[in-house]
Amino acid sequence: MMQISESHLQKNSLFNSMNRFIGAVNNMDQTVMVPSLLRDVPLEEEREMAVLKSSGNSDIEDGDMYSYYQLLKSIRCDIEWGVMRAEEAEKRKERRGPSSRIDSEEEESEVSSEEDEVNLQKQFQFHMTGLHGVLSKLTQQANTLTNRYKQEIGIGCY
Repeated sequence: MMQISESHLQKNSLFNSMNRFIGAVNNMDQTVMVPSLLRDVPLEEEREMAVLKSSGNSDIEDGDMYSYYQLLKSIRCDIEWGVMRAEEAEKRKERRGPSSRIDSEEEESEVSSEEDEVNLQKQFQFHMTGLHGVLSKLTQQANTLTNRYKQEIGIGCY
């Protein structure tokens, strides 16, 4: 009985969600041998288009499957290697610029950090729930893209 409940909880873990997403994107990447065939192939479902447009990613303006493919691979790379690369580059630029601090900004920073500590658990749970939901949707979308590619090149989905 204990194993059943543990396996159910493990199914919903963030780690397993990330592994499912990475596995789906790896499968998509192995299946899509000629990514350029995805160019100008429109996304069928308007729902998928709305999700992509609402993400605020400017790479998905034309809404074809190729840009969708690139987005999914980019997200996989961010999960595997971290999203800190862009943030680190910005920090390096800031360090090169003038570094003048005002005492009032330091005081405000201390007050806000104390408030943040109170809500850390709530923030963590909120973001974990959101991330789990997003990863589940992205996994489903990677599988959908893989199946659509197979249909486009004439491989039946069994």
